[in-house]
Amino acid sequence: MNRENTNRQTAKPAIRIGHGFDSHEFHDGIQLKIGGVVLAHHRGLGGHSDGDVLLHAITDALLGAVAAPDIGALFPPSDPKWKGADSAVFLREALQRVEHAGYAVANIDSSLILAAPKIGPHAGKIRDRVAELLGVPADCVGLKAKTPEGLNLDNTAIAHVVVLIERTDRT
Repeated sequence: MNRENTNRQTAKPAIRIGHGFDSHEFHDGIQLKIGGVVLAHHRGLGGHSDGDVLLHAITDALLGAVAAPDIGALFPPSDPKWKGADSAVFLREALQRVEHAGYAVANIDSSLILAAPKIGPHAGKIRDRVAELLGVPADCVGLKAKTPEGLNLDNTAIAHVVVLIERTDRT
């Protein structure tokens, strides 16, 4: 192996990407929380924590970008400590790991897939809250919503997230 390849393997990349995915089923008697925002809807997302499908996907994307364990390994659903937990706690842990690795969030892009409620009327508020949680400007948070037409997923919410992180230390 030549010196150039060795240096490339040991040097910290200037940027990294991570991908996150999460899904939860709708249930009665639960408040709906997406992107850290409570939305008025007759059903919420089930899960061991608050079921925030978007924050879970962002958390996994951040963890993946720094090759850390995933959300389920760090916050196991079998641990009663996390029952009903605010997903912002998981996101903060992921951000600490990103920072500890010498990176910061540059931007994220996300897609929500759900039949209802319509996300459009809430998109600005969700984008602002996610930006606040990540410590980035709102124009660094992409948010799209799609319906699951023809997929028989009307009782499910799905989130896909891609995150770009940049090296903060230049060593």
